[in-house]
Amino acid sequence: MKRINLIIFALIFMMTASCDKDKFAELNSDPSTIADPDLRFLMTKAIEQMYANDYTNWFWSNFTYIYPWTQVTTVQGGNGGNFTEMGDGGNQFAGVYEGIFPQTMDVRDRISRMSDEEKARYQAMRAMTFAIQIQPAMVNTDQTGSLVYTEAGLAPYTNPPLLTPVLDNQEKLFAKWIEELDNAIAVLHSSTEQIKMGDQDLIYGGDYGRWAKFCNLLKLKIAARLINKNQTMAFSIAESVANSPAGYMNSTDDDFIYNRGSLYHGTGNGMWIGYASKNLVDFMKGNLDPRLRFVFKKNNLNAEVVQAFIDAGTELPPYVKDDVNLDVDGNFDSWKAPGEPWVRYHGAPLSPDATNDPGNDIYFNQGTLYRVKIGDVEKSYTATSLFSEKLVRTTYDYTYPTKPGGRNMTFNDDVAPLNIVLGSAAETNLYLAEFSLLGANLPLAAKEYFDKGVELSVQRMDKLAGNNELPYYEGDPVYLDEAEQEAGATMLRDGEIAALLQQDAYDLTSGDALEKVYIQQYINFMTTPGDIWSLVRRSGIPKKGSAYLAWEPFLASGTELAVPRRFTVGTPTEDDINYQNKMDAVNDQGFTTGTPDPVILNSERLWFDKENPNYGAGPK
Repeated sequence: MKRINLIIFALIFMMTASCDKDKFAELNSDPSTIADPDLRFLMTKAIEQMYANDYTNWFWSNFTYIYPWTQVTTVQGGNGGNFTEMGDGGNQFAGVYEGIFPQTMDVRDRISRMSDEEKARYQAMRAMTFAIQIQPAMVNTDQTGSLVYTEAGLAPYTNPPLLTPVLDNQEKLFAKWIEELDNAIAVLHSSTEQIKMGDQDLIYGGDYGRWAKFCNLLKLKIAARLINKNQTMAFSIAESVANSPAGYMNSTDDDFIYNRGSLYHGTGNGMWIGYASKNLVDFMKGNLDPRLRFVFKKNNLNAEVVQAFIDAGTELPPYVKDDVNLDVDGNFDSWKAPGEPWVRYHGAPLSPDATNDPGNDIYFNQGTLYRVKIGDVEKSYTATSLFSEKLVRTTYDYTYPTKPGGRNMTFNDDVAPLNIVLGSAAETNLYLAEFSLLGANLPLAAKEYFDKGVELSVQRMDKLAGNNELPYYEGDPVYLDEAEQEAGATMLRDGEIAALLQQDAYDLTSGDALEKVYIQQYINFMTTPGDIWSLVRRSGIPKKGSAYLAWEPFLASGTELAVPRRFTVGTPTEDDINYQNKMDAVNDQGFTTGTPDPVILNSERLWFDKENPNYGAGPK
C-alpha cells in the first residue's frame, strides 16, 4: 500500500513539475521579443494629455493674466497698480513634452516598422497624431514664441540620441504645421479599411472624418495669426479650408470637446476669480446675449435678499436698486425689465484707479457694505458677477443666497464630468466671416458665416453650461413661486438666438462689420482663454471709444499701464545641455529673458504679433 502511494505521489509531482515548467516557459519568453501594445491605448493617452496642468493654467495663466489683460475679468478683488506684472505661470509645456510626444512618436515609430499591408490600415491613426501635437503646441507658442517641435521626442529614435533639439521659430512652426495638417487631412478624409479607434478616441469616438475637420480648424487658427503678417498666405489657407473636400466644422457635433471620462471633474482646487468686466457685461446684457448667463455667475441679490436689505435698513447697491420696483410700502414688488435672470448680472470697472476710488466701494468693498443682519444672524452678499467656476471644475459646493436666518440651500453635485472646449464650429464660421470681409475668395458671404457662427456659439455655450451643471441652469430654487423659478433659469430659451441676430451690434449690414465679427469672436473665446488673448492682440478689440464694446484704459495714478503681449521667457543657464539652442532662440526673437516688466513684455513682441495693432486700437 505504501509503495502504491509513493508511485501516485511521484506521478502527481511529475505532472505538476511539467505544468510549472510549461507555465514558466510561457511567462519567461525571450527578452528580445517584446509584444507590441495596442496602439489605440497609446493614442488615448496622447489625447488625454492635450489638456494638462489644469490647475496652474487656470489659476495663473488664465485668471491672473490672460482674462484680466484681455478685459474679461479683473484679478481677484479688483486690479491693482501692478496687475500687469508677470509672476508665476502655468506649465502647459509639461503636457506636450512629457505626455504627448512620447506617445505620438511611439505610435509613428511602431507603424513605420509594420508590414506594408498592416501599415496601410494605421495611416488615419498616424494622421491624428499631428493634430494632437499641434493644438497644445499652438497654445504654447502663443505665449512664448519659439519652441521645440521638429526635433521633439527624437532621442529614443536617433543614434547617438538627439538630446539638444533646436527651437523652431513661429515662421517655421506655422509652415510646418500647415504641411502636416494638409497631409493629415488627405489621409483622414480618404483612407479606407482603417483600424477603428472606437471608444479609445475620447473626442470623436473613432470618426476620422471629424478629425479631418478639426485639422481644418487648426489651419484657420494659423491663418488668423497670419492675418496682419502675411495676408496672402492667410487667405490661401482660409480658401483651402472653405473648399476642402473633407469639409469644415459646421455643427456642434463637430466641436472638439475634451472629456477625460465620467469620473473627471477638473481640478479639486479653488480659483482666484475676479469680477466680470463692466463694459462686457453691459454690452451683453444690453443685447440680451444668452452667453452672459452661461459664462458668468448670477450675483447674490435675488428678490428674497433684496427684501432682507430693505427689512434691515441696509442700502442696496445703486445698480441693483435701479432694477427694483417697490410697492407703496417700500417693499420689493418686482424686477424692472428685462427681469430675471438678467438683473442679476453686474460687472466692475477695470482700471486700477477705479479700484482705489472710494466711490467705487460699491464694487470693491462689498464684504463691508453689503452685510445684512436680521435678528442674531448676519450675512454678507456679493452684488457683482464672477466667471463661472463650474466651467473650470465641477466639484465645488455652491450655496444659494437666502435672507439671514433663512433656508440653507447648498448645491453639491459632483456627478457632472468636466467638458472643455478645445475647438468649435462656431470658431470656424467666425474665422470664415472675418476672412470673407477682408477679401478672401470664399463660397459664402460674410453674413452667412457670421450668423451661423453666432448661432453655434450660443448653442455650444448652452450645452457646456448644461453639461457642467451650472447652479441656476434649470431654475432658481430660492424662489417659492414656480413661474419665478422658471424665470430665474439660465438655460437657452426659444427664439433668443433669432432675436439676438436682430440687434444692431450683431448685424453685419450696418456699422463697422469687421469690429462686430471680432467682438463675436471675443465673446465666443471667453471659454478658451488662449484664443481670446491671440484675438485681442491681432484685432485691437475691444476698441477704445467703441460704440459697441469699448476698451477701458488701465490707469494707475492717471498713467496708462503697459500690458504684456507675451509671457516671460526663462533665462537659459550654461549647465543646461541645450543651452546654446535656447540662447539662439532668445536672440533670434530679440527677447529679454527672465523679466516680469510689462513694458518689456509689451514692446518685445512675438513674430506673429509684430504687425498687429496696439491694445484698444481697433482692427487694422
